[in-house]
Parts: sequence; C-alpha cells; structure tokens
Amino acid sequence: MNNAGFQISLDLYGRLCVVIGGEDEAAHKASLLLDVGAKVTVVNPTLNVELRKLAAAGKVLHRGRRFRSTDTQGAFVVLNTLPDDPEFAKALRALSEEERFLVWSIDQPELSNFMMPALVRRGSLRMAISTGGLSPALAGTLRRNSEEIFDEEFEKYLDWLGGLRKDVQANEPSVEKRRERLKAAVEGFRLTGTVEYPAAWLTHKASADS
Repeated sequence: MNNAGFQISLDLYGRLCVVIGGEDEAAHKASLLLDVGAKVTVVNPTLNVELRKLAAAGKVLHRGRRFRSTDTQGAFVVLNTLPDDPEFAKALRALSEEERFLVWSIDQPELSNFMMPALVRRGSLRMAISTGGLSPALAGTLRRNSEEIFDEEFEKYLDWLGGLRKDVQANEPSVEKRRERLKAAVEGFRLTGTVEYPAAWLTHKASADS
C-alpha cells in the first residue's frame, strides 16, 4: 500500500531552513521558503542567476562549497535538490535522525521524512495536491489546471470574504448572525468540471478490458 502521508502546514517563520543545490529547483524552493518568512541558507559551490540575486540582496545566506554535516546545525528543514545522488540522500536521511530535522530529497520519497505536494497559489489561497509520490508529473499537471480555474476573480472574491469576515466580527455582536452572514457569502460557490484522460491510459484501459 502506498503511503500517502499525513498532510500538514508548517510554521517556518523565523526558522532556519537549508537548501542544498544551486539550480532552478533550489531557487524555486528558496523562494517558497522566503515567502513564508523562513531564514534560508543555500549550500552549493555555484548559484544560478536567481539565487545570486537573492544572495546579493541579503535575502539568503550562501555557503559557496559542498554540503557539510555542520550545515544542518539549528536547521528545522533541509531541502536537498541534488538529483541522481542516492548515497548522499541516504546519508542526509540518517543525519536527520541524529540531528532531529526534517529532510526532503528531490525524487526520492523513500529517503525523505516528509513530502512536498504540488502547491496551487492564488492570492491567499494555498491548495496542496499530492499523489503520495506515485506521479509527481500528474500532481504538477493538476496544479497547473487548478491555477487556471482559480483566476483573478477568485483572488478578488477571497479578499472580499476576508474583509467581510473582519467587518462582521467587529460589528455583529450575535454569534449566530455572524455565522449566517459568512455562510451566505459562500453559498452557491462550487467547482464544476470533467476529467479528460490521456491516450496512453485509454489505450491501456481498452487493452485491459478486452
């Protein structure tokens, strides 16, 4: 049975997080961490353009060398974006047990102690999509499809809901009436649609059914 994990959100504000690597995936992960207020250290001999800009602006600390075990001291989360190095990922996983930090290694869920779902971001909306490691490619496709559904109007609608909630809490003394107004503001909202499957699956299904 595939382990789909237990979905949570981590409060990383002000916490030290280490990103290992210096290419696009590392830059993406560093940006996500900065967005939630984490203190980010990037460990890699070289950095891509985006990471160099972040380092020059003082937004991330760059250690311009290969990873050392001491880099994890005080870290809450370590993100390993170096692909095709299972021995390093294995050693990092063992170190996480000794030093008590969370570790994620790209494309190696068996050597990670948490998973990173595909994240839909639209305004204040955060919606995580996970396939339990079975198909990261499908999770990414679902994320892109979802971002098309949750458009700019949805972002404005969500902001309006936030303002309405503050107004109701400040000006409506009745708890029951507060609930009624906030419930009425989302009544009628629903997602509709269909799933279109790729030719590879339809061919497989037809062969299996025959």
